[in-house]
Amino acid sequence: MPKICYEHKKFSPEKLELLARANMVIMNYQQQGFTLTLRQLYYQFIANNLFPQSWANTAGVTNSVQSYNRLGNLISDGRMAGLIDWEAIVDRGRTSYANTHWARPSQILEATVKQYAIDRWANQPYYLEVWVEKEALEDVLGRACQPMDVRFFACKGYTSQSAMWEASQRLVDKLDQGKKVVIIHLGDHDPSGVDMSRDIEERLSLFCRQPVPVNRIALNWAQIQQFNPPPNPAKTTDSRYQAYEDKYGTDSWELDALDPAVLVNLIRKEILRYRSETLWEAQLAIEERGRTTLDCVVKYFPDVVEYLRQRRKMSDEPVVCQQCGAKAGQRCLCGVGNQGRQLS
Repeated sequence: MPKICYEHKKFSPEKLELLARANMVIMNYQQQGFTLTLRQLYYQFIANNLFPQSWANTAGVTNSVQSYNRLGNLISDGRMAGLIDWEAIVDRGRTSYANTHWARPSQILEATVKQYAIDRWANQPYYLEVWVEKEALEDVLGRACQPMDVRFFACKGYTSQSAMWEASQRLVDKLDQGKKVVIIHLGDHDPSGVDMSRDIEERLSLFCRQPVPVNRIALNWAQIQQFNPPPNPAKTTDSRYQAYEDKYGTDSWELDALDPAVLVNLIRKEILRYRSETLWEAQLAIEERGRTTLDCVVKYFPDVVEYLRQRRKMSDEPVVCQQCGAKAGQRCLCGVGNQGRQLS
């Protein structure tokens, strides 16, 4: 993993200890196959009490905007000094895009074999999608959903009307096929985050013109009690604050604070509730037969190319009557070449 020094920096013993703790968290995530956002790293510091008391605010609390900003600056300095892996912390909101290129034609065939997949849910009675409130958790959703062939979607807060309508058109198509549609939702436990599950269900049901159940699997009150994520003050300026306070109190909790492995397991467990293993195995067998066919295409691709080249070479050679020497475009007079017809 790349730890590249671009600037030589001096760190106090306290900051060196914090960088060491950050690397411990990073290593734990990497061993599970995850990358981190800065916010996820911050919540691991809070959840595991990794901040020194010297970082506490005037109220004696380390969970603050000030601590988040200080950690961000420290991680930035640590990366520049070659003490933090550059690939360990990602910014999921800023992604570049480029066209795919191939060095030779056979490469695209080889890639096709790896990418080939059928709809493994085509014969299932249910159609599922997993939605999450935050874009920063797309990587976690991908880890859970992609192997299980389930579509996932980052809402980025309250879902826009356009995105909601587009989703409803996908769901209507599945409903018309006789599928039972379920949306699995994950969001923060705060006034708006809790309300988003209701909003998704109401608007999807409106656009689909029939009930679309939304199953919120995180973050729920029972999980807060079980995993004890660090609390934040709920936003009193949120229009939904009073109803939230009446039910849950003045604290709120962020989904990012849960360990990614916990979220992945929650999602997988929920998906398996709806999946028929017999039907799933049948689709896997069909997919494997298709992949075997593509493997044969790749294996014999050079032979096919050579054969086609030889055929083209033969077709490019001029047609000549062996008896009278008439060429293409001339009439064969001897009748041997084509019974007196013009050669083509």
